[in-house]
Amino acid sequence: MLCQETPEATDASSRSWLQVLGQYREPNHLRSTMELCITLVAFAGLWLAAWWALSISFWLTLAISVPAAVFLVRLFLIQHDSGHGAFFRRRVLNDWVGRMLGVLTLTPYEVWRHSHAIHHATTGNLDKRGVGDIDTLTVREYQKLSRLRRLAYRLYRHPLIMFGIGPVYHFLIRNRVPLLLRRADWRTWSSAMGTNIMIGLLAAVLIYSLGAVPFLLVQLPILLLASSIGVWLFYVQHQFEDTYWAEEQAWDMPDAALHGSTHYDLPGVLVWLTASIGVHHVHHLNSRIPFYRLREVLRDYPELASVRRLTLMQSFACARLRLWDEGHRQLVPFPKS
Repeated sequence: MLCQETPEATDASSRSWLQVLGQYREPNHLRSTMELCITLVAFAGLWLAAWWALSISFWLTLAISVPAAVFLVRLFLIQHDSGHGAFFRRRVLNDWVGRMLGVLTLTPYEVWRHSHAIHHATTGNLDKRGVGDIDTLTVREYQKLSRLRRLAYRLYRHPLIMFGIGPVYHFLIRNRVPLLLRRADWRTWSSAMGTNIMIGLLAAVLIYSLGAVPFLLVQLPILLLASSIGVWLFYVQHQFEDTYWAEEQAWDMPDAALHGSTHYDLPGVLVWLTASIGVHHVHHLNSRIPFYRLREVLRDYPELASVRRLTLMQSFACARLRLWDEGHRQLVPFPKS
C-alpha cells in the first residue's frame, strides 16, 4: 500500500466529518488579500528577474523560471479557491479574482469552475467519468478495446504525454478554443474568448515593452513548468493505488472524498507554495474551506493526517498506475502481456 492511515481514521464515518468541517469555512479577508498580494508580487518579481537574467545567461533565466512557475501554480490554486467560493465571503469578489488570475494561468474561469464542480460532484463514480478528471479505464474496459484504442490509451497515460505534452495542449491550445471545450454554450464562449482577449492585450504590452523574443524566452519556460507541476499535483491527489472508485449504486460522495483523495504530505515550504492543496481529502469533504485553514483542520483533528497519506517519495510510484482493477479495488499498472 502506498498510503498510510490509522484504524481510528478509517473507523470514523466519512459522513460524520461533513458537519465537523463546516466550522472552518469562514475566510479571513485580510489573510486572503495578503496571500493574493504576496503571491502576485513574488510571481511578478521572479518574472522580471528571469527577464533581467537574459542579459547574463539563458540558463540563469531557466533557473529563475522554476520558482516563478511554482508561484504561477500557487496563483492557479488561489483561482481554484475562488472558484469554490472559499477565498472571500462575497461571490462577486471570488469571481473577479478568479477571472483576473485566469489571464495569468491561461484558464477561462467560468469554464474551469463548471467542470471542476462536476469533478467534485462525481469523483470516484465509475458511471460518471469524463468531466474535470483524468480519463481512467477499468481493467475489463481496457481488455475489450481494439489494439489501436489500447495504444491510444497507453499513449494518453504515458508520463511524457500526461505530464509533458498533455499539459501544454490543455493550457496553451484547448483552453483557447471554445470548440475544444466540452460545453459549447454562450458562457463557454464568453469566458474563453474574454480570457483570450485579456491574455492577448497583456502579451502585447509585454512584447511591445520587452520584445517578442525576450518575452517568449521568459514566458514559455514558466508556463511549461507550471502546467506540468499543476497536472502532477492533480494527478497524485486521485490517481494512487488504493484510491476510491465505485459504480453509481454503491458510490457515496463522502467516502469518495475521504478515501479517493490523498493527503499529499509534502515537506516544509512546499506545503505553503502549493497552498496546502495536498490536504486534498479534507478539501473534497468541504470545498468551501480556504486553503490556509486546511492545515488548521489537521492540527485540530490529527487522525485525518494519516488518512490516505502519501509522501513525496511515495508519490512517484503513482505514475506507473494506469487501470482500475475492480476485483482488487485498486489502481494497477498495464498488464505485462
